[in-house]
Amino acid sequence: MAITKNAIIRYQALDRCFRNPGRRFYIDDLLEICNEAIAELDPNSSGIKRRQLYDDITFMESTQGWDIPLERIKDGRKKYFRYEDLSFSINNQPINDLEAEQLKSAMMVLRRFKGMPQFEWINELLPKLDDTFKLSNHSDNIISFDRNEFLKGTEHLTPLFNAILYKQTLQITYQSFKSDTEQKIVFHPYHLKNYNNRWFLFGKSGNYENLTNLALDRINEIQNSNIEYIDNESLDFDEYFEEIIGVSKTIEEEPTRIELWATKQLEPYIKTKPLHGSQKTISETSNGYSFSIEVIPNYELEQLLLSFGEAIIIKAPTDFKLKMKQRVQKLLENFD
Repeated sequence: MAITKNAIIRYQALDRCFRNPGRRFYIDDLLEICNEAIAELDPNSSGIKRRQLYDDITFMESTQGWDIPLERIKDGRKKYFRYEDLSFSINNQPINDLEAEQLKSAMMVLRRFKGMPQFEWINELLPKLDDTFKLSNHSDNIISFDRNEFLKGTEHLTPLFNAILYKQTLQITYQSFKSDTEQKIVFHPYHLKNYNNRWFLFGKSGNYENLTNLALDRINEIQNSNIEYIDNESLDFDEYFEEIIGVSKTIEEEPTRIELWATKQLEPYIKTKPLHGSQKTISETSNGYSFSIEVIPNYELEQLLLSFGEAIIIKAPTDFKLKMKQRVQKLLENFD
């Protein structure tokens, strides 16, 4: 039984009624008070009926609830409800079995974030929760995320996260794949992004006006710098990434409408997992699926389209189609 926000409101309202010695609460009184509490949260709600109220009381009396010591006291033909022990409250009880199960499920998800910035507390919390709720007896193979635990550069996540949070200028020792030597860069960090199982740091580098991104696996060393931090006053990163797939972006370029065709076999995958938020259907036939996306062409887009192999065709624009054709021709040469 899932505990919703409305259910919590009802349980709290009932708990207050059951431990109130100054008034007798009959079933109609309980129903009215629960609906008043719900209306305060959601004025448009139609409230609950008696059946739901009885179900709530049954749940609160169960071991999955709080095992409340509720007595039903006859008053003529009616009866009112009250705790046997008026000092009892569901807020004073240890978490129940259902809450424990929900906590276990939540912790199984959180375990997947170990090593991420600001999640170091999980390493300390898990043993305590494990001892209390025996988490180790639960299989933690129910859910998994696509991540590489051995990825170089993840050790920089926490210091970079904190540098962004506290607006600290950094001196980064960096060596790109294109260079044989490393370089020291004064960097004003603004944003961390994960793409294709790799992490990238975005910010302002030295005196360059344009945004720069650095791959974390190419960072050799990070030190704090005394140079005054240049704040990001205008760039919205949600908007920044709207026009691209991946992380590579040329500021001067504008989004291009790219028309594509997918085979009938690929069609359901493209529909259920769009290539980009701008994806729109052009036409659907028995042979295939025509659609478009509007993005700034970049290396990541090229790699994504190549990954579909012969199942996708680039229809327009001509210059992008030609560039992709040249890449495929070079790929074919590798099989000679």
